[in-house]
Amino acid sequence: MEFVNSLMSENITKQQNYTNRPHILVVDDDKRIRELLARYLGAQGYIVLAAEDAAHARENLERFAVDVIILDVMMPGQNGVEFAAELRGQGVSTPIVLLTALGETQDRITGLEAGADDYISKPFEPRELLLRLEVIIKRTMQKHVNVSAVRFGPWVYELDSQMITSEHETVRLTSTEVLLMKALMAHVGQVLSRDELASFCGIDAGERTIDVQVTRLRKKFEEDSKNPRYLQTIRGKGYRLLADVL
Repeated sequence: MEFVNSLMSENITKQQNYTNRPHILVVDDDKRIRELLARYLGAQGYIVLAAEDAAHARENLERFAVDVIILDVMMPGQNGVEFAAELRGQGVSTPIVLLTALGETQDRITGLEAGADDYISKPFEPRELLLRLEVIIKRTMQKHVNVSAVRFGPWVYELDSQMITSEHETVRLTSTEVLLMKALMAHVGQVLSRDELASFCGIDAGERTIDVQVTRLRKKFEEDSKNPRYLQTIRGKGYRLLADVL
């Protein structure tokens, strides 16, 4: 597994906020492709993570929140189409761009049916990939601006009702928990730092206030609040909500 920090680019200033820059996971067994994309996308302001196969990609996704996955189709072991289908089956909604040397129409259809958002054939112009990423990220951000309801596991939360509901249970939230959910819903799949959450909610970030509130919120819907599936702690960064926007 590789971790490629695209801060190598001298064009990226140190003042940029790491968590606010789009994070891209490149999954390709070709080291040359991984390094090329890391350098190029890094120079465009992206944070780039890299993995050589599906197994290493899983490790990255468990540790980091990413905005887009660039996924090679022809990889040893589990191929890109199979991995894309697995992620979608697990409820992962992160946009996926498939890379492949295959250009047949049926191959593109198979990839899209597996849950990919876009498809680009090798060899490709890096500029073309960059433009497609920009469109996907812009679309994703717009989609999250006015999120009114999300689904995570058996639960659904709607801003209007201020309640989390499942087939057999309804849970009402406190006013602070409502603010937390609103902030997390507006940034589904993205990591928000404690300071960012405190700012969104208009509460004090000191004395681990956010941590306490998140812990209380988790207990209302997580099966195991110490090992959360949906409202996750990203070590050293903050929190993220894994959910599907409705």
